Amino acid sequence: MAVGMLQVDVGDLTFDVRTDGPEDGPPVLLLHGFPETSLSWSAVTPLLAEAGLRTYAPDQLGYSPGARPGEVDAYALTNLVQVTADLMTALDVPVADVVGHDWGANVAWGLAGWHPDRVRTLTAVSVPHPTAYTLAFRADPEQKERSAYIKLFWQAGKAEEVLLADDARRLRRMLDAPGVPAEAVDVYVRQLSAPGALTAALNWYRAMSSATRVDPVEVPTTYVWSDGDVAVGRIAAEACADQVTGDYRFVELPGVSHWVPEQAPEDLARAVLDRIARGAASGPTAGAGLARNGLG
Repeated sequence: MAVGMLQVDVGDLTFDVRTDGPEDGPPVLLLHGFPETSLSWSAVTPLLAEAGLRTYAPDQLGYSPGARPGEVDAYALTNLVQVTADLMTALDVPVADVVGHDWGANVAWGLAGWHPDRVRTLTAVSVPHPTAYTLAFRADPEQKERSAYIKLFWQAGKAEEVLLADDARRLRRMLDAPGVPAEAVDVYVRQLSAPGALTAALNWYRAMSSATRVDPVEVPTTYVWSDGDVAVGRIAAEACADQVTGDYRFVELPGVSHWVPEQAPEDLARAVLDRIARGAASGPTAGAGLARNGLG
């Protein structure tokens, strides 16, 4: 096993990338969400590594100190997806099994929709296909209420002040759930308290546009949703199926909050390994790992 941290250059950006698993294992790209970092995958990557997979978990744009552009437009979904594709190229990973949670799921949906040649299989966690989310937001009053927090995030300056006040009390409260380690929350708060870091993370929200369309996804896809998710309701979750034309599986985790990678790492790893095994391009290494790990 080769566990470590890489620094990877993409143009004038430098990304911090956590790695795990055998260097010659089939590659898995893990994309975190807000307000976390690649550390959020810490309980998942050992399970994937045991299955013979090589994991790459970057601190995404704005979260890596060396990849923190100042302009809001840099965080538009189209650019986030392109930067991720370029990062894969820099890692010498032409194609990967892609897993994304929260905002990382949005990037993963875009990557699968716009660059299907780069995505062997997709496992999206918590956040459904952007079109499913948008339709639910427009039609479902409950989803609109669940998404009301975004209005604060759009307010430059005020959001930063509110979230970081009183030792980042509100930021910490967002992550207050069983399974989310207190030491990890301290890391997230420390990183987002650096000059410009929280603004960069919030720029993902400020660059949102309903005009950005992600086509239905054709790659083999699993969508993992937990019924304790406060941000995404059932209508949006179940509408996701209409946005996938390839092989599709919906995995519902009962009694789990939004923070699936920390709270249910074994369930999530099982869903990822099952998706990889069922994917059209899965190879013998992944299959052998599934049997060895007992998660298949």
